[in-house]
Amino acid sequence: MGEADRYKDFRRPKRRFSLGEDGNALTGLFTLNAVFFLVILTLQVVYNFMQASESAYYSEVVQWFALPATFTKFIQRPWTIITYMFSDVGREILRVISNMIWLWGFGALLQRLTGNSKLIPIYIYGGVLGGITYLVTMALMPQLGPNPANAYLLGANTGTVAIAMAVTTLAPNTRFFEHIRGGIPIWVLLIIYFFVDVAGIKTQGAAVILSHIGGALAGFIFIYFLRKDIDGSVWMNRLYFRFFNLFTPKPAKPVVSERDKIFYKQGSRKPFIKEAIITQKRIDDILDKINQHGYGALNKEEKDILKKAAQDDNL
Repeated sequence: MGEADRYKDFRRPKRRFSLGEDGNALTGLFTLNAVFFLVILTLQVVYNFMQASESAYYSEVVQWFALPATFTKFIQRPWTIITYMFSDVGREILRVISNMIWLWGFGALLQRLTGNSKLIPIYIYGGVLGGITYLVTMALMPQLGPNPANAYLLGANTGTVAIAMAVTTLAPNTRFFEHIRGGIPIWVLLIIYFFVDVAGIKTQGAAVILSHIGGALAGFIFIYFLRKDIDGSVWMNRLYFRFFNLFTPKPAKPVVSERDKIFYKQGSRKPFIKEAIITQKRIDDILDKINQHGYGALNKEEKDILKKAAQDDNL
């Protein structure tokens, strides 16, 4: 039993099929995919209402979100290495729904195993490596895809397959639906997902399939280095917090009065030790911190609060 498991009695009840609470990375991924999809779909409806041609819609809208098949166009639109993995066109709504279902299943398990800070970095790593694989494949072997001048890559598949591979590599013995003959191993679900994924994109050429394999490779590499204590999510999370706290003022330093300084220097008298008031909200905040960053991220005061709460509960 881990150190954090000793305080499981203080955990707030979780909804079994919930996507999570505020700040949940899985909810964030769902939101980003939904927003991008709705924006592109709305623009498609506008173009259809104006009776514009489909080629005009793709050349004037989709190209700004999709990853192009040539390095020449990619250099002109470098942001597409990120936007493509959150975007899809309206006619692919079944693929979008399928991706979100698989992302929910594998992503929720990954969060339970690693906390809240690994999910989005793995998704982005999968999308970036999958996109690079697609660009390189189309440059070296253009016959593996359609006409490079009009070809592009869209969809959450590369990021989703990266998460699926990561959680399978991390916990290959995990089983689902255990009431059915002992359960279905997670690696079986990974194979099923891969075949479903390939079946949905086989008409787009082998280059797209290879891009999804590149995404899976990113998930495997992330867990490989994580087991060697090299966490590829640290720099990305630090960059995220620095960006969103860029204009947040620093807290003022506490002012220590002369009376306090004199009091703490009086002879052998021990200074006053402040004991934190233990409230259920405080315990919930600490347990949320364990859930996101692990027990090792707690400071001494937070660990003492949990220990005292456990002792009081046993009285």
